[in-house]
Amino acid sequence: MSFISNLIGGLSLGSIYALIALGYTMVYGIAKMLNFAHGDIIMVGAFTIFTAASSLGGNPFVAILCGLVTCVILGVLTEKIAYKPLRGSSPLAVLITAIGVSYFLQSVALLIFGSTQRPFPKLFSLSPIRIGKDLVIKGESIVTLGVTLVIMAGIMLLINKTKIGKAMLAVSEDKGAAQLMGVNVNRTISITFAIGSALAAVAGLFYGLTYNFIGPYTGSMPGIKAFVAAVFGGIGSIPGAMIGGILLGVIENLSKGYISTELSDGIVFAVLILVLLIKPTGLLGKKIAEKV
Repeated sequence: MSFISNLIGGLSLGSIYALIALGYTMVYGIAKMLNFAHGDIIMVGAFTIFTAASSLGGNPFVAILCGLVTCVILGVLTEKIAYKPLRGSSPLAVLITAIGVSYFLQSVALLIFGSTQRPFPKLFSLSPIRIGKDLVIKGESIVTLGVTLVIMAGIMLLINKTKIGKAMLAVSEDKGAAQLMGVNVNRTISITFAIGSALAAVAGLFYGLTYNFIGPYTGSMPGIKAFVAAVFGGIGSIPGAMIGGILLGVIENLSKGYISTELSDGIVFAVLILVLLIKPTGLLGKKIAEKV
């Protein structure tokens, strides 16, 4: 039963990584940039939900809505202020700026909330599912996995079946050609950041519900691991981000259960290196031919 418990715990953890990785892969796939501040937007979403729940009488739906709205606004403003002026610059300049935004958000959180972790409010009463005498599945684990699957399906439908989705695909393929065809590139990229930041808010919610505590550095390591998951699955691929996140969570949890808690992070990164040595584009990534 311990293997099944570890496997289910890994699926739950992997679902959180997948939610974050979906935001990474959308921004990279469309805007062709790595938003390393994405993990800290998770932290902002979690703290916004925490603050709203504490000050609004614990209404979970209002608190979650506040978290979503705050993250969407923050994501769009970050793109407009920090990234848009650098759109024609080198990838290194954008990367350094993203790291700067990340540290800025962490510093603001430290000033407001301090360095100690805060208990995340129990917004929902989710009963565990018992199977037999020994196996207990947390309600949060089931809900997290289910919500992640629904969100991934929704994003796939959005991209493949809607007008804005086709605009995203066009911008991803060639920004200049898309603009010539009448696509509003700036608006499309802003919408992409808005969707990715909303996913970060949802990830912050489930992270808080799963681990019960949040702090200024809540999004740092999950953000890095979600980036690993996006690369693992093939960055730019939405199903790849989902698969990469789930596999990463399962590998990490099984490593903690059967090998070593201290070595689990190292094992995760070692698996990534092994996968990239065998398939450099990731599990579902595709080779892109560069024009010369």
